[in-house]
Amino acid sequence: MNYQPRLEDIQFILEKVLHVPQRIAELPAFAEVDADLMNQVLDEAGKFVANEIAPLNRVGDEVGAQFNQGHVTMPPGFKDAYQAFWQSGWASLCTATEDGGQSLPAVLESVLYEWLSAANHGWTMAPGLLHGAYECIKHHASDELKAQYLSKVGTGEWLATMCLTEPHAGSDLGLARTKAVPQADGSYHISGTKIFISGGDHDLTENIVHLVLARLPEAPAGPKGLSLFLVPKFYADGSCSAVHCERIEEKMGIHGSPTCVMRFDEAKGWLVGEVGKGLNAMFVMMNAARLHVGLQGVGLLDAAWQKANAYAHERRQMRAPKPAGVKGEPTDFIIEHPAMRRILDTQRAWIDGSRVLAYQTGLALDIAKHHPDAAQRESAQRWCALTTPILKAACTEQGFHGASDCLQVFGGHGYVSEWGIEQNVRDARIAMIYEGTNEIQAIDLLMRKVLGDGGVALNAMLDELSAGLNAQAPHEAQVLHLFAQLRDITQQATQVHTRPDGSVTLSWITGDYLRVATLALLAWSWTRIEAAQPTDAARWHAPAAALRAWVMPEFEMRLNIIRAQFKPA
Repeated sequence: MNYQPRLEDIQFILEKVLHVPQRIAELPAFAEVDADLMNQVLDEAGKFVANEIAPLNRVGDEVGAQFNQGHVTMPPGFKDAYQAFWQSGWASLCTATEDGGQSLPAVLESVLYEWLSAANHGWTMAPGLLHGAYECIKHHASDELKAQYLSKVGTGEWLATMCLTEPHAGSDLGLARTKAVPQADGSYHISGTKIFISGGDHDLTENIVHLVLARLPEAPAGPKGLSLFLVPKFYADGSCSAVHCERIEEKMGIHGSPTCVMRFDEAKGWLVGEVGKGLNAMFVMMNAARLHVGLQGVGLLDAAWQKANAYAHERRQMRAPKPAGVKGEPTDFIIEHPAMRRILDTQRAWIDGSRVLAYQTGLALDIAKHHPDAAQRESAQRWCALTTPILKAACTEQGFHGASDCLQVFGGHGYVSEWGIEQNVRDARIAMIYEGTNEIQAIDLLMRKVLGDGGVALNAMLDELSAGLNAQAPHEAQVLHLFAQLRDITQQATQVHTRPDGSVTLSWITGDYLRVATLALLAWSWTRIEAAQPTDAARWHAPAAALRAWVMPEFEMRLNIIRAQFKPA
């Protein structure tokens, strides 16, 4: 039951719902990109994922990455698949042509990484940081570092890591104690221990480029004292750096990805960006990673749904109750049972609606970077800033809880390893934690992105979305009502923020606020799907009905929680 990318669903959302080919045509950088080229790229991507990556999912989980005397060996087949991946150009879809890439739209990379994560989450962890590392080096590194590392990372010939976390410094990076001591030749000696480093060591590529947060001797305490450094595993002369993998973690899931404890013993490295502005440079990488993590949630949920849906169509049990007015005899396939149908249709509603939001964000990245009109670029940047924490938190939460619901379709067979659904649940759990926990995403959304400007950016985004809705159409009118309620609680939150206890009060409900925003956008995405008038009406009608019956009632519940907290004590 390996994952199978379904191009027809993606084509419908890209072409009919989001009109991506027409929007891409507005960008001079993609003058040669049209719908036919996009479909050709995605068709080949789907074949590669299905044939090369998905079949390795089980061996990655059962064998896992192996640690032996300081070195990590990847599961059977992983290295060959990765070499084929980068040499075929999949690692460099969005890399600039001058850096060895194809300069294709970011929205195509969004689809590719959703599929890769669905097919084999553990394997996909390896190239998952490439795009962010490439952008970090391209925008912040010196010309000398770019000449040596940019194209190697941009093409995926060399993989990269993001070395932030330390045993005592997880989400609070300001506590990091890794040291960087300046040397006479302009380099630095990096010393310290980093934990939870995905791909800290492996045998997939000839070199690994570590991007490391560290503190200079005279640097102030806190996050403003951190600088960013590049430390390779091997130097240009072939010598090995003083970077050591001490062990790999034994984990709940993603066994195919080595999560390493890395020790830097005066390892020679070079400054990336400005002294004391390491987090500024690193956030280029982190923001790209957060969008990819959101796509992991979508892909992992789709993978779980595919398994559960296939099983429900072949598993026979007691006869399902026949709805009134339906002709014919009921069957004993469990797909006919309302409880199973509710699970499957609800997850489908999340998958399809989340895809609209995620692909819109991939498109917005392209518009923000390449559109000739400044107002369009500003609008796209606003969308990305607001939706990135929403996608990261909401899609990964649903990826885990939805996969657990899909396991329920199997009954006891889901709890054993034969069908592979329990691996989906285990693998999905990490996405709620790394690249900034979902709680941090909620804080980022409300306290920084929304209250930072008094709700101006959020209201501007809602204005743009509302302009495309018809108040006379019942479902679209309902979305306008949801937007109005979101605006109302945003205004109330802005007022609460000025109270002496405002920050504490709001901190209780940041997660609820993010859910309200998520559900409003999810409902909007489904109005766009329905406005596109899919020809396969039955395919799309059931999840649309499930969204309104089983998902959207949460909106009012969350509103009640938020408003109760707004009341003075």
